[in-house]
Amino acid sequence: MKKKTMKKLFDELGFIRTGGSRQELKATGIIKDYIEKLGIEAELEDFEVDGDKASGKLIVEGKEIPSKPYRGGKTVKDLTAPFYYLCNNDPYSLSRCKGKIVLFEGGLGRFRYEDLIKNGAVGFISTNGGLAEEDADIDDKELRGYVAQGLDILPGVNINIKEAAKLVDLDPKEVTISITNKKAKNRSHNVVAYLKGEIDDEIVISAHYDSVPLSKGIYDNLSGTIALLAILEDLAQKEHRYSLRFVFCGSEERGLLGSKAYVESHQDELTKIGFCVNLDMVGTTMGRPVAVCSSEEKLCHYLEYRALMKGYPLTVSQGVYSSDSTPFADKGIPAMSFARIIQGDMYLIHNRKDTYDLISIPHMEEDIAFIRDFISDLANARYMPVGKELPVSVRDELDRYNARKRPDKNIR
Repeated sequence: MKKKTMKKLFDELGFIRTGGSRQELKATGIIKDYIEKLGIEAELEDFEVDGDKASGKLIVEGKEIPSKPYRGGKTVKDLTAPFYYLCNNDPYSLSRCKGKIVLFEGGLGRFRYEDLIKNGAVGFISTNGGLAEEDADIDDKELRGYVAQGLDILPGVNINIKEAAKLVDLDPKEVTISITNKKAKNRSHNVVAYLKGEIDDEIVISAHYDSVPLSKGIYDNLSGTIALLAILEDLAQKEHRYSLRFVFCGSEERGLLGSKAYVESHQDELTKIGFCVNLDMVGTTMGRPVAVCSSEEKLCHYLEYRALMKGYPLTVSQGVYSSDSTPFADKGIPAMSFARIIQGDMYLIHNRKDTYDLISIPHMEEDIAFIRDFISDLANARYMPVGKELPVSVRDELDRYNARKRPDKNIR
């Protein structure tokens, strides 16, 4: 892919692309059109996502605090309850949640929500942002299905951490939450392209193209989307033994919904997939390339040797990467994710700071070349060298990641 073309794609797709929205659907059209101009058929595979809408407010001592209600949460009118700041998840602190609206730092995971329910909280206040950040943006949040599954539904709002600090300092006797939730359903889409090989066995290569509501998602993950298009363009001109399936995933930011939908709707075909390679956040000016392998450890060593031989500064680890490789690994398919991680990258994604200023076209080209050549060699293997059996340590980490098993440490 030419540099000019790469920059044009960043410009054309550099808008907010929230999962299930019209903007996300617009992005699928641009991606599909580019693929088809290469002479390759591309299909849209749709899947259902929640399209709930919510409105509401948080009142403290007669004053409304800037907040956004959780979509999918409970509808309540003027729920007034004692305020409690949960600063730790130890048993004593949790025991004090009963009958209260509970403020905590960060987002809402399955086990934190479970703890709130079991300890009698009647509502919650989550937070986002950083105390040292200039903006006071508030993230849109939803009560995800895997978080609340099998549990009661609580009303909740999200606020910026700066407002949370003021609230803790004020230590009000009680707070009031009012929320109206309207249930709805939307459609999200995966864009799928296929390159036939000599055999039907497949390698899946994926990247998500959606963004969060507050971000244009240039680094996370328009960079991976464009890299995947470049790899598709290059490999389409070469012969390969294994067939290649390119999956541009929708609604990743809403809980890996696109890749989860893909593996569920293609259950009968999963036995043909020998490996999955995922791209999520590449090509930045700063940062180091990483590869996280949800596979046998041998692959880690191979990648380390390969990177040294190619002069590519790659750090490799075994484990689970929070992206679209994980649903494939969860189905027993060896998988991995490539990224280029900026130190402190969480302050640069999922917010307005994720802009084109983070991207380096030379580093995009460097990342694309290494990943493309790795896939090309693997696609021409006489036998898939990556073992099918996932190690116990990886399966255990998958259980923790997917909230089937509570982590050993007291974390969210």
